[in-house]
Amino acid sequence: MQFYRNLQPIKALTFDLDDTLYDNRPVIVRAEQAMYDWLAEYHPCSHTLTRQDWMALKQHIAMADPMLKHDVTVWRYELIKIGLMQLGYRLADAEKAAHHGLEVVLAVRNQVNVPAETHRVLSELAQRVPLLAITNGNVDADKIGLGQYFSRVLVAGRDGLAKPAPDLFAQAAALLGLPAEHILHVGDHLVTDVGGAKKNGFQACWYNDQLRQLHSEPRSRLLPDIEISQLAPLLTLVS
Repeated sequence: MQFYRNLQPIKALTFDLDDTLYDNRPVIVRAEQAMYDWLAEYHPCSHTLTRQDWMALKQHIAMADPMLKHDVTVWRYELIKIGLMQLGYRLADAEKAAHHGLEVVLAVRNQVNVPAETHRVLSELAQRVPLLAITNGNVDADKIGLGQYFSRVLVAGRDGLAKPAPDLFAQAAALLGLPAEHILHVGDHLVTDVGGAKKNGFQACWYNDQLRQLHSEPRSRLLPDIEISQLAPLLTLVS
């Protein structure tokens, strides 16, 4: 654990989920593959679009409607719907298919291997201070066994604009009933988590299990208060 500033007394913690409490990278790979497998099986005409075509379409529709980036579930739905409409589907048929495809993707999205150490640390922390989760993703914390530790899980889209926007941080502070400076936010992302926390008055803990070098990170704009490579050291910060 590395300290960059002296910490204020920590009376609550907020956590990012993806890539902080578990490795989300293989999950996203499997979820993406599930979409392509589903398209190939149920909508074989989709073979005329390559993966690069789908990726380009995803970015194109987000440029047309930037708010989609604040709700990845709706973004995925719109991607499937618009992609199928470009292949000749009528609106009603494309919407029905998109709902089905989204269910398939979300089922795989919630197949997450949460480390035993994450459960241990969160269980101990939850007995000491209030915990709340803030995520830009669309994992279901209850389905992956993490919901039990948090008083609330705030999700971008459903609950407001994605981090680093103030929406979720402001709601977290209000729900916890604490001044922001007494809340420590823990997350892996230097912009959405560290930057978002600091801009909104929270203390920030950078979860850096990849052992990256802060001084060489091009997206590092705001210094975290502390840096950790494992979750266990958080237990030393609260009594």
